[in-house]
Amino acid sequence: MSLRGWCVLAVLVAGIGWWMSRPGDAPAAAAGASVQCPSPPGVARGEPPLQSPVPDGFAAIRLEPATLQPLAGFSLEARVLSREDYSFGRESKLSPTDLALGWGRMRDDAVLERLDIDQSNRWYHYRWRGDPPIPVAEIVRSSANMHMIPANATIAKALARLEEGDRVRIDGWLVQADAPDGWRWRSSLSREDSGGGACEVVYVCSITPQ
Repeated sequence: MSLRGWCVLAVLVAGIGWWMSRPGDAPAAAAGASVQCPSPPGVARGEPPLQSPVPDGFAAIRLEPATLQPLAGFSLEARVLSREDYSFGRESKLSPTDLALGWGRMRDDAVLERLDIDQSNRWYHYRWRGDPPIPVAEIVRSSANMHMIPANATIAKALARLEEGDRVRIDGWLVQADAPDGWRWRSSLSREDSGGGACEVVYVCSITPQ
């Protein structure tokens, strides 16, 4: 079975990680998050996620935990396969919520009802019995666990309302976070990669229910 690094694992991997927040804890915007968050080019309805170049003049986003360097525009329409909120670990200062998202056939009930999906320790896990409902390579390129950095309090509230099964449009920027002490958290720029660093880190400008 294939895996997508920290994001997509075909088997549940046990390990020591960050403590997760109590159920019901509402995500908050990162300290210093700005309402200034220009939307990137939007994905066409029903299409896979759209990645676009960063326009000239879009400067780094300076937050209290780290500075975000935009790497690419990012727009997708997807189904929420799972969500997990975090309040411990350095990453939680920027990204209080991970969303496991699916597009293409990973939005279909007939596919999802044959998969067991969950999240823990910033990982997204899926399993099945017998044969997979669709080719494993298609699962990998049609779903991912994404670390969400809300741009402001309004986006944080919209993020907090999302539930498993919701269909949503998300527009924002794939980013690299750099802290003064040298800590770095970099987004993947591919939907087909695997191994360490294959997760998307998304600075979210807008969330729209579909």
